[in-house]
Formats: sequence, structure tokens, C-alpha cells
Amino acid sequence: MLALVSKFIRDESGATAIEYGLIAALISVVIIAALTTVGKNLTTVFDNVANALTNAN
Repeated sequence: MLALVSKFIRDESGATAIEYGLIAALISVVIIAALTTVGKNLTTVFDNVANALTNAN
């Protein structure tokens, strides 16, 4: 019984999976934040182009 408990305590395979999951979640958050920022900037660019085209007529 003591050997099973000792083996369970030394087993780190689950910890590795959790670490990979946390890394993937962090990367996802960074990508979403970057795309949100780029999207806002792109919206501003398109608004400026639309205003310039409207004022040109």
C-alpha cells in the first residue's frame, strides 16, 4: 500500500498536461488581445478611408 501511495506522489504526468493546458490558454489570451487591438486599428483605417471617399464626392 505504501508503494502505491509513493508511486502516486511521484507521478508527474498529470502535472505536465495541466502545464500544457495553461500554456495554451495563455497563448490564446495573447492572440485574442492582439487581434482585438488590430481589429480596432483596422476599423479606424477603414473609417478614415470611407470618410475620405465620402468627402471626395
